[in-house]
Amino acid sequence: MLTLDGVEIEQGDFRLTADWSVGAGERVAIIGPSGAGKSTLLMAVAGFVALTAGRVLWQGGDLAGVEPGQRPLSVLFQDQNLFPHLTLAQNLGLGIDPDLRLDTGQKARVAAALARVGLEGMGARRPGQLSGGQQGRAALARALLRARPVLLLDEPFAALGPALKAEMLDLVAEVASESGAAVLMVTHDPADARRFAVRVVLVAEGVAQAPVPTAELFANPPEALRRYLG
Repeated sequence: MLTLDGVEIEQGDFRLTADWSVGAGERVAIIGPSGAGKSTLLMAVAGFVALTAGRVLWQGGDLAGVEPGQRPLSVLFQDQNLFPHLTLAQNLGLGIDPDLRLDTGQKARVAAALARVGLEGMGARRPGQLSGGQQGRAALARALLRARPVLLLDEPFAALGPALKAEMLDLVAEVASESGAAVLMVTHDPADARRFAVRVVLVAEGVAQAPVPTAELFANPPEALRRYLG
């Protein structure tokens, strides 16, 4: 279980609090107005943003002092974070060994991950030779190789068209279901939350509110969400 225990984040005039948990295998969307702190919350969980107070716990253990790369999670960013000078196979291989000294078995894992996301046989290509959707698939494949129990999505598919974005969300949901990973997904699109998430966290007015069942939240939206939805 991932727990945000009395978390407070302060950056100048900005302040955000959160106090809730997400269980293994849960798919949770994080939604709210621009500037409310959705991505900041995700980056705090990942260890890139320091907490002013509180704790981020995994299975009851405090992650304070644990470097981002050592935390039990993977992050997919909006820009996919693929290195343009490396092939897809090399980009994925970094998730196994930063020195890219992969043995035969590890290379087979890379090939299998590419096949799993529909990129079989494309390991020799570079990111610039791929479409936006294919780059998103490659970034997801790298997260699969890391096999961490928590997956953080910071709008990685926001630039895709509606049909392709829906396809990617379904693929993430399928992969998360297979692996049992908990997923926290930042989105500005209510349709993404409805399609993907079992529960939704509303971030507004300095608070990342406790997750609420998706259908319940949109059926009876609080005032802050009504203002955001227009």
